[in-house]
Amino acid sequence: MMKIWREAGFVENDPWVVETDEVKATGDQKPLLTLDELIAKADESNDVSFGVLIKPADDVLKLEPYLYRLEIVAVAFPAFNDGRAFSHASLLRQRLGYANELRAVGDVLIDQVPLMLRVGIDSFAVTNETAIRRLSEKRLPSIPHHYQPAARDAEAGKGYSWRRQAKPAA
Repeated sequence: MMKIWREAGFVENDPWVVETDEVKATGDQKPLLTLDELIAKADESNDVSFGVLIKPADDVLKLEPYLYRLEIVAVAFPAFNDGRAFSHASLLRQRLGYANELRAVGDVLIDQVPLMLRVGIDSFAVTNETAIRRLSEKRLPSIPHHYQPAARDAEAGKGYSWRRQAKPAA
């Protein structure tokens, strides 16, 4: 079972659907298009409120001319050890200035949620039972130390908990 989670809690009746051979958007639901499908549909119409699913091998920079027409960008995490979607999220928020909903889909594990939040992901399609339970209990793991800037400020503000420093030359 998949549930959509945001920091305010679980979302009911989310309209966005990742279509497969077995699952199709129906009624009030909206499909998350592949990058190629989005470009084709956007180029042939003036529609807005598209949703797109960015897969790890996709070039997220191809979205730049269409960002103002996107309601949601979903970044795929096909496996817990595939972190390319972190880079996609960071590029969307920091370089391209994307401000609408950014969703993690796929293998969303509880340990990675704080890191996903830091790169600007603000909604999560969660299927992992442990993650669903911990999120419903409001039990997110914390990351007390960080040294890199992020799309989202740390709890203590814009400063860094610690920073690597080069040793002075002897």
